[in-house]
Amino acid sequence: MHSRIIIWTMAMLMVSSVWGEQEPPTLYEYFASPNGENVTGLVAEIDGFKLNARPLRIISGAMHYFRIHPALWRDRLRKLRASGANTVETYVAWNLHEPRKDEWDFGTGENDNSVFLDIRTYIQMAKQEDLLVLLRPGPYICSEFEFGGMPSYLLRDPDMRVRTAYQPYLDRVKVYLDNLLPLVADLQFTRGGPIIGLQLENEYASFDQIELEYLEFLQQTYWDNGIDSLLFTSDGAWNGDKGSLPGVLKTANFGGDAETSFNDLLAFQPDKPVMCMEFWCGWFDHWFENHSTTTADEVAEILEVILGPVFKGSVNIYMFHGGTNFGFNAGANHIPEYAPDITSYDYDGPLSEAGDYTPKYYRIMEAFARYQIPVLKRPPLPLQSRKFAYPTLPVQTYLLYSDILEKAPASNKFQIQDRISMENFPINEGSGQSQGYVLYRKAVNIMGSDVTRFSAGRVRDFGLLIVDDELQPFPRDENGTVQYWLNSVQEYDLTLAEGEHTLDLLIENMGRVNFGALWSFDQHKGLAGNRTEVEYYHLNGEEIRDIDVVSLEFKSSWVKNLTGWRTNDGAVPLKAPVLVQSSFVIDGQPSDTFVDMSGWSKGIVFINGFNLGRYFNVGPQQTLYVPAPFLRFGENTITIFEQLQPHDEIKFSATPNLGPTAVRKFGQYGPLHLTQRGH
Repeated sequence: MHSRIIIWTMAMLMVSSVWGEQEPPTLYEYFASPNGENVTGLVAEIDGFKLNARPLRIISGAMHYFRIHPALWRDRLRKLRASGANTVETYVAWNLHEPRKDEWDFGTGENDNSVFLDIRTYIQMAKQEDLLVLLRPGPYICSEFEFGGMPSYLLRDPDMRVRTAYQPYLDRVKVYLDNLLPLVADLQFTRGGPIIGLQLENEYASFDQIELEYLEFLQQTYWDNGIDSLLFTSDGAWNGDKGSLPGVLKTANFGGDAETSFNDLLAFQPDKPVMCMEFWCGWFDHWFENHSTTTADEVAEILEVILGPVFKGSVNIYMFHGGTNFGFNAGANHIPEYAPDITSYDYDGPLSEAGDYTPKYYRIMEAFARYQIPVLKRPPLPLQSRKFAYPTLPVQTYLLYSDILEKAPASNKFQIQDRISMENFPINEGSGQSQGYVLYRKAVNIMGSDVTRFSAGRVRDFGLLIVDDELQPFPRDENGTVQYWLNSVQEYDLTLAEGEHTLDLLIENMGRVNFGALWSFDQHKGLAGNRTEVEYYHLNGEEIRDIDVVSLEFKSSWVKNLTGWRTNDGAVPLKAPVLVQSSFVIDGQPSDTFVDMSGWSKGIVFINGFNLGRYFNVGPQQTLYVPAPFLRFGENTITIFEQLQPHDEIKFSATPNLGPTAVRKFGQYGPLHLTQRGH
């Protein structure tokens, strides 16, 4: 605590050394024009950035509105500004704003993510908190987010080529941008708002099918919608300028070796200031890995190179505050195996997932104080939120697997002749199923007592075989390790009595890949249909046809309205898959808390009907963050869908548990301590 006070005092002394006894100006006071006239936006010149003709070093932090409860936006923005940053950067998640084709939600809808989606208010709030805004609308955002932020209905086109000049893709991109950009155009700095720059696409130089006419199309669409602010691209500097356009500012993304990256950037853009648009101060986590961390000392060393006297660069800390991949919104990677991301997007950032200060925050504050241009007034450090461990709950009520299927919406139950992926299901007004689970059911008549072989795959992504409502165990290797059915083919030899049986294949979509080559974005989930030779759905070697399907989307509106819960008297052990629910009472002001899922196996958790996200006991993550605004005075409910093995109690914690850590050296971006895909 003593060192933190010293750093804060040093930052305040820097302000007073510039302004003396005079009250320092706010950012908007400093960059204002007399009478608000003749405002010029951000320009990139050889000697640095200028905003309204005055020097500006962009000191930014990434915080995504869709990963933070809106009741906490102001707290997080103020903590960013208190660090000395003058700008906030955010992506825009197309798939959240268009949950179904041609249905738009900017915070007024009744969808699972509607609460997060008032992007206009977020941008306006940034200005209220004395911050500028860098906006990155995509349409592709990567960001360890489901399908890189693109809507899954695009995959209903069997010829879809995302991120290219493929006309059906461009048509949908234009519809998206024509809905988004008019909503924010008047929030540009040139019109009295905080937006100083917008990004074209995202890390396009890393894509394997670069088509510059696609970037030209994006640029023209921006202009057609009244965007007159500076446009930029961001890529690994080693990719040169192949992912950008003439006249568009090129920025670099990196985690280490800032000197090499900036020298590469200057080699093909010598007449512009250098900026690191993504300084990866931490990293994200996959299931089956350890929690990735980096040291505050290394962050400070690299910031010194970025901001210091040699390059005099600008920076966007990615992520300053990562937040949470609520619901089913976490993405995935190919490394080269399928590797889904965890629910937490803590990123080992300066602010933790719950918005708490970390040692990195104070080291970054120190660097910002030494290199900020201009030196401005900043707010005092906001207090951290109160955390509380609510009492442990018994499992009070439950719904059997058969109950769950019975209560699925009638519109989500249908028959198909041959296997197809969830994106092609005839639901959601022609948009298919985007997220959740899908059940493929086949009723069979067994004649005789021979072993029945069931085989299917490649399931996308996590498969369960359930025979006559009984979950079948996973196979084990020679060491006794369970081999989960994850993005692979599996075979079961079943001994079934003569007569009628029901074979259910339950598949969970664990998140679409968000980064890679064009082939990586062929992200059909469930059973993908006749797309490759290695995919099949067989019984005794014969393709299964005439299939009953139940689409289990687990939408919040459905979960909230479930009835017919059975009382858990403990007389009979609960069997998965199962939905359980318990309630608890909060007498005073709700506090942040964490649901401790370390005793459970795999599933999803809802608080008052809101989907917090996935848990999986393979780790690293063992707790799920519950922001206080999701709780309420009085009665609260917690609902858990457990896929493998239910526990008999529900615990809360006042502290997060993101699992065992592994220190990542900057420049190391592969998996850390990847374990076997078993447990």
